[in-house]
Amino acid sequence: MTGVPAPSLDFVRPLRVDPGSPPNLDRRDPGSRLGLPGKEEGLDRLRELVERLALLHNRLFAERSRALLLVLQGMDASGKDGTIRHVLTGVNPQGCRVVSFREPAGLDLAHDYLWRVHIQCPERGEIAIFNRSHYEDVVAARVRGLVPTRTWKRRYEHIRCFERLLGDEGTLVLKVFLHVSRDEQRRRLQERLEDPEKQWKFNPGDLDDRQRWDEFATAYEEAIRATSTEDAPWYVVPADHNWVRNLAVAALLVAALERLDPKLPEPQADLQPQDIE
Repeated sequence: MTGVPAPSLDFVRPLRVDPGSPPNLDRRDPGSRLGLPGKEEGLDRLRELVERLALLHNRLFAERSRALLLVLQGMDASGKDGTIRHVLTGVNPQGCRVVSFREPAGLDLAHDYLWRVHIQCPERGEIAIFNRSHYEDVVAARVRGLVPTRTWKRRYEHIRCFERLLGDEGTLVLKVFLHVSRDEQRRRLQERLEDPEKQWKFNPGDLDDRQRWDEFATAYEEAIRATSTEDAPWYVVPADHNWVRNLAVAALLVAALERLDPKLPEPQADLQPQDIE
């Protein structure tokens, strides 16, 4: 494992949304292959990245001084579950945690909207993956009219400050929007209806949200622009091709951990070559 090379990650640089700039989702191609070779070569590169990710995560887990939070957002059927399954397959489960945020209820509603999010953030040494996140409170809450306009608008500043707090305290925040096309979403929702192994994932509410596609797109456009910062920028990943999506997210995770550059702690004893009886 120590000989795992650092692969080139240049192909994901254009995915970054510069602070203060609009993501221009309508101009980004969800079917883009990011200039990559074919699927077979892409899967080979993904295997290299997954191996590199496991190595870097092992160092992060051993160091236990910093953490990484991956925030995954996207339209319904954009591939959040599949991304987690294929990209995080090789990491140590002791130091990796997936959190899926549902509609708040009970104790969550007795606190501010960020309370349930903060308590799920990664411990030092961990990678945490948010399958949906606090961004539902400025996207879904807005589109569905769950809170007044003045409420969701002021939450942008809350979120910027919250993520800055996490960064200042040692958690690198990596935010990824999985950009799927409307046609591909229709195909995937239809597949859920027809495949007995996927029918459990189908929610009639997904069809209601699909009818509000333009409203959700507008909400994401504004939320990404308002919260892409120097320390916690957004990345818009084309998601129509699963292998491209997985490869891009793996590359972003590896790049994030390379920036952290975690170090293994020094051995607790002066280790010399010897036979162990």
